[in-house]
Amino acid sequence: MDRHVESRLKKELVIWLVTASSDGRPQAVPVWFLWDGRSFLIHAQDGAKVNHIKVNPNVELHLNSDEVGDDVVRVSGIATVALSPAAHTNAAYMRKYGRSIRDLGQRPAEFSGQYRNAIRVRRLRFH
Repeated sequence: MDRHVESRLKKELVIWLVTASSDGRPQAVPVWFLWDGRSFLIHAQDGAKVNHIKVNPNVELHLNSDEVGDDVVRVSGIATVALSPAAHTNAAYMRKYGRSIRDLGQRPAEFSGQYRNAIRVRRLRFH
């Protein structure tokens, strides 16, 4: 992976997470994420994303392209779901999203209670 991609993964606020339902229908949703250099961490509410991953752990992650469709970052990997340590106790996550959480009118601990699932994407393949 080159420095430009690494920089984008650290700075971008949203990545698209693509999962598939049990009948194979894809679902792409924008999510907040934390890149640690080896894996992605996504805090999620209970719902479709979590349910899909429990059935089919194969996922795709995409950053937005530029306005002409260049500068594409696309990653496939294997996702796992676990009850997360509270998002607000993760210093890196709070540096990246603390202000956004407060801008939504939430306290960090309240956000952690709602987004209690930790989706970790590993075994990555960059395309």
